[in-house]
Amino acid sequence: MTNATPPPLRARSAERTGNAPASFGGIDKSATRRSTAAPDFTVIQRSEEFTRLRRRVRWFVFPMTILFLAWYIGYVLLAAYAHDFMAEPVVGKVNVGLLLGVLQFVTTVVITTIYVRFANRRIDPYADEIRQNVEDTEQ
Repeated sequence: MTNATPPPLRARSAERTGNAPASFGGIDKSATRRSTAAPDFTVIQRSEEFTRLRRRVRWFVFPMTILFLAWYIGYVLLAAYAHDFMAEPVVGKVNVGLLLGVLQFVTTVVITTIYVRFANRRIDPYADEIRQNVEDTEQ
């Protein structure tokens, strides 16, 4: 059994006919693993570095989730129990309820953008470092 991914159908048919498949983007290597042994995920999970990484993720995710759920549940409660407030016109036929409903989508995009920036700066470099340490110890 091999660790390589099976080639696409065209490549398999090209192998049968004797025509070598063209490399795409100059990539000629197969997707083989560097070693046959799988990483010891239990050791990685118990490591101090991984614990710090999880703490960083939780530092952002839990408060942001609570904030967004409070905002969303507040909107639902206002829609259910504050009909007069939600029907209050803001501009023309646009009322408070419609404006708050659109702001739900805007909030989702803003939170996603903030998370991507946070992950790029604070999570991904640290995860890459952990991955590199694991790969170095495997070799």
